[in-house]
Amino acid sequence: MTGFSDRVEHVSISGIRKVFEAAGEDAINLGLGQPDFPTPDHAREAALEAIESGATDAYTSNKGISQLREAISAKHERDNDLVVPPENIIATAGGSEALHIALEAHVGAGEEVIFPDPGFVAYDALTHIAGGTPKPVPLREDLTLNPATVEENITDDTAAFVVNSPGNPTGAVSSEEDMREFARIADEHDVLCISDEVYEHIVFEGEHYSPMQFAETDNVVVVNACSKTYSMTGWRLGWVAGSERRIERMLRVHQYVQACASAPAQFAALGALTGPQDPVDEMVAAFEERRDVLLDGLSDIGLETPTPQGAFYAMPKVPEGFVDEVLDRGAVIVPGEAFGEHGEGYARISYATNVEELEAALEIMGEAADAIR
Repeated sequence: MTGFSDRVEHVSISGIRKVFEAAGEDAINLGLGQPDFPTPDHAREAALEAIESGATDAYTSNKGISQLREAISAKHERDNDLVVPPENIIATAGGSEALHIALEAHVGAGEEVIFPDPGFVAYDALTHIAGGTPKPVPLREDLTLNPATVEENITDDTAAFVVNSPGNPTGAVSSEEDMREFARIADEHDVLCISDEVYEHIVFEGEHYSPMQFAETDNVVVVNACSKTYSMTGWRLGWVAGSERRIERMLRVHQYVQACASAPAQFAALGALTGPQDPVDEMVAAFEERRDVLLDGLSDIGLETPTPQGAFYAMPKVPEGFVDEVLDRGAVIVPGEAFGEHGEGYARISYATNVEELEAALEIMGEAADAIR
């Protein structure tokens, strides 16, 4: 009888998806990690021009078209003060594939991967799929990842640790001091730091820093994407950046998993990166306004919420039964335990929707809180 891989047996359907399926079609959805803004015109036009000219009719280079990798290299220099040659970049099918090939290329059977808990659901699943051992670690009270906690959990079996700032599901932004420490840990312990920077441009307070800025070795790789910055989730275009030797190993996986990222999406990303950045600024300003509306409403309800400094998520502490009560009343939020055991007692609320829906959902949450008190 044909069996199944043990690695897949350890992976379940995302808790986020389970909540979606339980909700009715008319429910107010505050569970979706997707901007509600259109992809910028210049990005869509770049894709259309490429399609009409026939530039997308064939496979591209495994790493991606040279123009896109040059644009990503320029972006890293402009935004992160990093010199990453175009040949040290692979265009991927979204940030998820970038994470996947980074783990597959660097994690041996049974080796440990440390990541934040609560954290993005893919970290645990992709570690299992790579044959590794997930090692989630709790966050500080402000929902940031503590470098000391990461260092305390490093063993001889540790292959990598994941840093995510701004964070999903927390909206927390790591400080420059913490990013310096993550770089030091990667250098001194000779373990890989995978820096998930998908939300880097959605920052309201403070600044975004990458541990790659401070690393003295090549023990940091950066995962990023156009998904959140340019509202291009459906285009599935991300990238991974690292040293020549690390990119070469990841390319071995990428060439068989994907061959190359979607050609039209690559041209759209090129347009997004090289065109006007005004739509990004406008979107971030709207998210900040929505965040403030949500925080005020949650405070009025009496839900303690660490102030998210970035992304478009808030993670209030909630009483038992709150998420189900909200769902029954017609709004979707995600239970914190969907993002790890340390997320229990929290809920993730996405404010990637308009103010009117946020206010309606807050009314429902207030009613739910009153009902279970």
